[in-house]
Amino acid sequence: MRIRNLIIGDVRFQFKYGFYFLYSFLTIIYICLLFALPSEWREKATTILIFSDPAAMGMFFMGAIILLEKSQRVLNSIAVSPVKASEYIASKVISLGVISTAVGTLIAIAAHSENIFTVALGTFLGSIIFSLFGLIVAANISSLNQFLIATLPVEIFLFVPPIGYLFGYDKTFMLIHPGCILIRFINGNQEYLLQLILVLCLWIGLFYYIALHIIKKMFQRVGGVKL
Repeated sequence: MRIRNLIIGDVRFQFKYGFYFLYSFLTIIYICLLFALPSEWREKATTILIFSDPAAMGMFFMGAIILLEKSQRVLNSIAVSPVKASEYIASKVISLGVISTAVGTLIAIAAHSENIFTVALGTFLGSIIFSLFGLIVAANISSLNQFLIATLPVEIFLFVPPIGYLFGYDKTFMLIHPGCILIRFINGNQEYLLQLILVLCLWIGLFYYIALHIIKKMFQRVGGVKL
């Protein structure tokens, strides 16, 4: 019940600040852009587009969300409530994951991508990973400029190897990298699906553990209690 109410609250918060309007508009722009490209470019362009925006939106918006919650004293209220750090993380990840997956799936359908389920799965799992990274970084920042600077190493780590993998540097060892697995899924590749999902789940477990530790510390700080 509590987690459901948190998710509903996050969805309302995102709706209030125009997240849904923005992505409705961007989805239309992205689809028009894809159809303006030559057909031979469309497959890779679709993959890059879904990977770099709907899948990654959790990281880019998380800084703004946390900063807004800090400025409006929302976090102070949450920190002294019965809400657990794990519930707070789950609410953020799920609410942003829903938007990401919906947008990514619509773009894939419009572009006539193959294996839509695999694309949607990759978008959702990618959203979880990027959102967890966003939470880890955003918990310790006090301005949007700080967040943008702090996410640069994360962006290099998560974006550069997958783009190289997509454009031909597809060495088997690269499939231990979460971004390479995600871009493979978003490209509709179902080979070794279950094994690669397991690898992604291990990465998600690691990032979740780090995020949980950091969010607990953030709650202690804003709640006025240092344990």
